[in-house]
Amino acid sequence: MSNKFKNVPVEWDTKILFQQEIKLEDKDVIYQIWDWDGIKANSIIFISKDIDHQTDEELKNIIKKMPLYKANSEITLKRDESFTFVNFNFETAE
Repeated sequence: MSNKFKNVPVEWDTKILFQQEIKLEDKDVIYQIWDWDGIKANSIIFISKDIDHQTDEELKNIIKKMPLYKANSEITLKRDESFTFVNFNFETAE
């Protein structure tokens, strides 16, 4: 993983099941699959400065165009100074 993503925070009780650095619309991002308390979901993690000119709605629309996105899945978004997390494809354990 490149140095720009070495400080991506992970909650202590979240298990990262898969992680890969990819390109998304010419931006370096991390794609993650994670599990937290019986909830499994996907995340795209952007470098915040790379997308500071884009609205939350624009970022959500980028995710909706991805082949990995499951139609009608809820999308949540959290921005901080360094990283922006876009979470989707939420599933709960049965």
